[in-house]
Amino acid sequence: MALSDFWKQLSWFYYQYILVTALYMLEPWERMVFNSLLVSVAGMAVYTGYVFMPQHIMAILHYFEVVQ
Repeated sequence: MALSDFWKQLSWFYYQYILVTALYMLEPWERMVFNSLLVSVAGMAVYTGYVFMPQHIMAILHYFEVVQ
């Protein structure tokens, strides 16, 4: 029961995503390309934030002399 409710909720969110981004007008292969690019860009942004943000935060803290 819970698994079917979860699946319904997930499919509803996917349907909303397709409607909001107007992907319903695209063919399936175009939708796959768009989603792949979106996931790739989001993954690169998360990776870049994970790798470089600590260095920038430490530089800012040193600049404002919060950390010696």
